Amino acid sequence: MRTTIYVDGFNLYYGCLKNTIYKWLDLQVLFSNILESHHVIDKIHYFTARIKASEYNPEAHLRQKVYLNALQSRGAVQIHYGHLLRHNVRLPNADPPPNTIEVIKTEEKGSDVNLSVHLFNDAWKKRYECAVLVTNDSDMAEAMRLVKSEFPEITIGLINPHRRRPAVSLANSADFKRTFRKSQLQEAQFPDPVLRIGKSPVYKPGSW
Repeated sequence: MRTTIYVDGFNLYYGCLKNTIYKWLDLQVLFSNILESHHVIDKIHYFTARIKASEYNPEAHLRQKVYLNALQSRGAVQIHYGHLLRHNVRLPNADPPPNTIEVIKTEEKGSDVNLSVHLFNDAWKKRYECAVLVTNDSDMAEAMRLVKSEFPEITIGLINPHRRRPAVSLANSADFKRTFRKSQLQEAQFPDPVLRIGKSPVYKPGSW
């Protein structure tokens, strides 16, 4: 079964990778291990946004760049970029006074729209028989519902990267559901370094 995987990168990271030792994750190996043998993975679409350096995490963008280079060493992986918006907003203070406090708010824009558009466009062009979404963001629910409605012959899978139950609106359109186990994340780590044909090797960030 020709299978395409759509990964919400930030949802994956905050769902099961942040504060773990499994960030050096080889997606191609991971999904090959999780899905049954009748799935032939044609493409892994990875949706993310380039993060920026900040005072509290000045090297985060460098670690992300290294990881994205490692991902691109896998021929099946295609990376799609949204963007981050960072701005000051004034919000109610949980412990006044003062009644409000100014905070820096960072928002990712574009990834959910990009994923939904590629999911539907690839279905229309018959690029897959099975689509697997890696997310628990209910913003994807309508795209999943439309694909299932317009192309009932397509199989849709959902892999929830969070410990909590998957969003009902997503689960309703999924033919099968999965979660990640720690053993699966551990077994799907990149080697260190990652060797690339015609390019310099990519080394795992020291803090990972």
